[in-house]
Amino acid sequence: MKNLERVAKAIAKQAAENPGVYNYAIPDLWDNFGYAGEEKVATHDGHVLVNPYHFYYSLIRDVFLARADKKIDYSESFYTQRPIDEELKNGDWIRKSSVYSMMIRASGSFDHDRTGSLEDRNLYKLKDTGTFIKALALLPNLKKMGIDVLYLLPIAKYSLKDKKGELGSPYGVSNFNALDQGLKDPITGDATTVEQEFKAFVEAAHILGMKVIIDIIPRTNSVNSDLIVDHPDWFYWLDLADLPDYRSPMVPGLKAAIPAKKEYAPQIYASEEVLQHIRKIRKNPKQIDAKKWREMIKEYKSEGNTKEILDLVQEYFKMTIAPAFSDCINDPQPAWSDVTYFRMYLDHPESSQPFLDKLGHFEPYILFDVAKSSFNPGTQPNKPLWEMLSGIIPFYQKQFGIDGARIDMGHALPLELVSEIIRKAREINPEFTFIAEELDVVNAADSKSKGYNMIIGDGFMREPRVYDGLFNSFVYGAMNLESPLFACGETHDTPRLAARNGGETLAKMLTIFNLFVPNAIPFLNSGQEVFERQPMNTGLDCRPNESEMLDPKDPFFGKLALFDRFAFHYLHPDRWEFMNLIQDANAIRQHILPALLDKEATYPLGFSAPWDMAAGFGYRAEKKMILVIANTDVFNAKHHLVRLDNLPAKYLGSNRSIRQIFSSDKNSVWPTIEIDSYLNINLHFEKGEVKILEIE
Repeated sequence: MKNLERVAKAIAKQAAENPGVYNYAIPDLWDNFGYAGEEKVATHDGHVLVNPYHFYYSLIRDVFLARADKKIDYSESFYTQRPIDEELKNGDWIRKSSVYSMMIRASGSFDHDRTGSLEDRNLYKLKDTGTFIKALALLPNLKKMGIDVLYLLPIAKYSLKDKKGELGSPYGVSNFNALDQGLKDPITGDATTVEQEFKAFVEAAHILGMKVIIDIIPRTNSVNSDLIVDHPDWFYWLDLADLPDYRSPMVPGLKAAIPAKKEYAPQIYASEEVLQHIRKIRKNPKQIDAKKWREMIKEYKSEGNTKEILDLVQEYFKMTIAPAFSDCINDPQPAWSDVTYFRMYLDHPESSQPFLDKLGHFEPYILFDVAKSSFNPGTQPNKPLWEMLSGIIPFYQKQFGIDGARIDMGHALPLELVSEIIRKAREINPEFTFIAEELDVVNAADSKSKGYNMIIGDGFMREPRVYDGLFNSFVYGAMNLESPLFACGETHDTPRLAARNGGETLAKMLTIFNLFVPNAIPFLNSGQEVFERQPMNTGLDCRPNESEMLDPKDPFFGKLALFDRFAFHYLHPDRWEFMNLIQDANAIRQHILPALLDKEATYPLGFSAPWDMAAGFGYRAEKKMILVIANTDVFNAKHHLVRLDNLPAKYLGSNRSIRQIFSSDKNSVWPTIEIDSYLNINLHFEKGEVKILEIE
């Protein structure tokens, strides 16, 4: 709480030094705590005009500090001072959570001076792009919607060298232990650092009962990494002249985008294109000329130097870092110009060495097998690198009190390194939770055995495909998996639900139903709650025109939040209606949460035929049975016969009453419901409607 108080004090000081700022615009969604500043003016289009200093100071004082318990140190991890559910220990508390994915830079963005562009320094000398302080304004609404975990996309310092888009990707991390200075808010002046402002953000989240999870990227690093200075041997190098033609080599005779399993080694190393590729790789420049390297580092560290480390390497040695590319064989996507792989082993993969021995000497190189070291480990681990990588999470635990992490590309890391990362974090906090970037549900049990608490899963691929039966296969199959997974229709890498076939009706149906999928954790992607159409990235399952989902006249047409200046469309006409629906549905979710975690209290519902466009579950909650049923046809209203013969007989007696208690559609018919002699009920649904019924 000390950092929140420090931030509030700094804002108050700046308010006194910057009087007369009254037309700073925020979306009305941010005015969610009863701000009562006398200068406040609400416009007809959803803007609210405020004094920014007074608004953010009041937000911190009235929403966070006023609720804080002085006996609790909110800067520490959530469960260090709170009781632990004995049945959900060792990080398994994530099973009862609802997660919101937030990219601070984009989620906290808004055109505050209404000039039509997002500026680093607007008319009020403040930021339009997101900061930790501005992101605080989202938390009250998220709390109302039942969100209790904030999953933050990378917040570490990233490089602008060979950047993608206007701002660069936060996944191009150049220093794990430094925060992105772009997330520092000028509203505090110089009185607080970006580190203190992140600490204040974590404290605020903890006060509201929210945990904070971060994304770490231990497999890759920026091609312009700060680590190059002291550890050029941790990277892969090539001549600068070879960079323009650098790409993933093709392997004849193998299919496209297949995993780099060791059984493919004979074909890989028989490919002339592969051999040409790995012959381009060079020793690291320090190894080539140690004296020249020392001269270069001296210039880099000299006062007044403005050149990046990679610029100097290219100037002195005519060499550069070898960019990374997909760890799948024959993946058509180009090399990733902004990031590279770490050199995890000092030798070549053990499975590849017999082929290399016959072909001659090669310097350490990037190839599919090297990139997928979980399948193809070497025999000599790069121990100093592993020590650094396994220390990233402990740094954030000790400095910022985070509660969990997702390990980006963890499936490709050496298994021993993954174990070390998890072990070190749990030594500090046994309740630390880990999310595996595992998309294949077949590997759910394997991920759990490695120490992960859950997997991401493939909901974002299957859920939107309701007409292919994939939504039903996902929601009915989730309860039988060894590990829980995300119930999600979109992520920061995928198309937006509101831009899929079915549009906002599909988005509403999936968002509400995902609150009730057994053995699954509801996942809301930032902007999903306002029917955002523009993807943040075009990484997975995207169409050729995916980046053009907005009106061409929209200022963010063609832009991607992961790389560009972007603000979500917080002024969507139905913003309040949708968020209120989520809030109402979550209240029911909280009531039946024990049943959602208990397979024995969960009853899949059937319909008149397996191919019916419908899905549903019954949940036993104390003396009641709650039925959650969706019409998955998002284009047509439907009558559905719902079979209740799977429910315990005591809920089906003649003395039981059944009534509708929720609908996702404002035009829903709330009928009198009777169970027929065949233990069925007949219901009318609007298109994409989710109904919740209660039997008591």
